[in-house]
Amino acid sequence: QVQLVESGGGLVQAGGSLRLSCAASGRTFSIYAMGWFRQAPGKEREFVAGISRSGGSTYYADSVNGRFTISRDNAKKLVYLQMNSLKPEDTAVYYCAAGPPYSDDVSADAGVGSWGQGTQVTVSS
Repeated sequence: QVQLVESGGGLVQAGGSLRLSCAASGRTFSIYAMGWFRQAPGKEREFVAGISRSGGSTYYADSVNGRFTISRDNAKKLVYLQMNSLKPEDTAVYYCAAGPPYSDDVSADAGVGSWGQGTQVTVSS
């Protein structure tokens, strides 16, 4: 398994931007697809964005497509989520996630092998 630590959350006004980072430990980072999920108060955790093991393929939830960008640096064992044009409904705890090894799909909650501790993102109107 891989251990994950998120950073970069905070308070931002609507229309603003934030970049989340996720640092991974372990020798085999590149065998995992990586993703971001979020959970708003009173709601279930939902998929936000995913990236394949090589970084060559990305996929997004409809609600963030065109506003958020996921990327990864396998040499540094980092994953990023650039969030632009933020809306109050983006307010949530954001979690970094590692998918099952040797798979490029991390869109399902049930398929996640490792979770970070979460970082709070609050968007004010």
